[in-house]
Amino acid sequence: MTTRNVWKTLALTSVLGLALAACGDSGDDGKTGSADIGLINAGTLTVCSDVPYPPFEDFDKSSPTGYKGFDIDVVSAIAEKLDVKVAVKDSDFDALQSGVLLNGRQCDLGASAMTITDERKKNLLFSDGYYTSKQSLLVPTGSDVKSIADLSGVKVGVQKGTTGETYTKENAPDAKPVQFADDGKMYLALKAGTIEAILQDLPVNLDHQNDPKEPGKYTVVETYDTAEEYGFAARKDNQKLMDAINEQLAAIKSDGEYQKIYDTYFAVK
Repeated sequence: MTTRNVWKTLALTSVLGLALAACGDSGDDGKTGSADIGLINAGTLTVCSDVPYPPFEDFDKSSPTGYKGFDIDVVSAIAEKLDVKVAVKDSDFDALQSGVLLNGRQCDLGASAMTITDERKKNLLFSDGYYTSKQSLLVPTGSDVKSIADLSGVKVGVQKGTTGETYTKENAPDAKPVQFADDGKMYLALKAGTIEAILQDLPVNLDHQNDPKEPGKYTVVETYDTAEEYGFAARKDNQKLMDAINEQLAAIKSDGEYQKIYDTYFAVK
């Protein structure tokens, strides 16, 4: 064998070795790893979420991410399947749902009880739906407001950029909607009496109705079927990530992990 042929053989062996190594990145355990799914930080799924919004997302210093909730648990289960870590960023919902944060590469995924809408699809990629929700009206127990028909002239708390805000404007045109950046501030306003009602997603209002610190003080007086489905969101040019999210979302639904998480937060007890 000539020297030139030796070098050719060595070069070919090196290329084959690299190719085999690359093929082995996902391992034999079915996990994807962070290769080629467009993460802004390799090995970590960076998630933007508007906190607090229990039971979907809330603060929890004792958890690995510093957060808890249905969305956080579902994303964490998906990330485990992808063999990546999770980092959560507390973010403004309006900037998230508009696409500013995701398309600006501040995070890989939006997980924040975000309804899939045609308007949002203009700026974001959405996953398959992972939760079906209703809208609802929360008032202090004993309030004269018994239904959406009673909201004329009433100050109603709504979160900016949400479908709850849209529903209020479309179905209670004579109400006085008051915008808030997040549910935490909105609930404080209801307790302070600066607003008289909150119109938003049913599970969040039920969380306030069942608040152990304020037993019996607030009541959900009406719910509204809207066929809303929540989806996880990604930037428009990251179809590879969304395909991976959908694949693993289907996997946790199939193996029972999703149902286990769902029952933790929504099962009737």
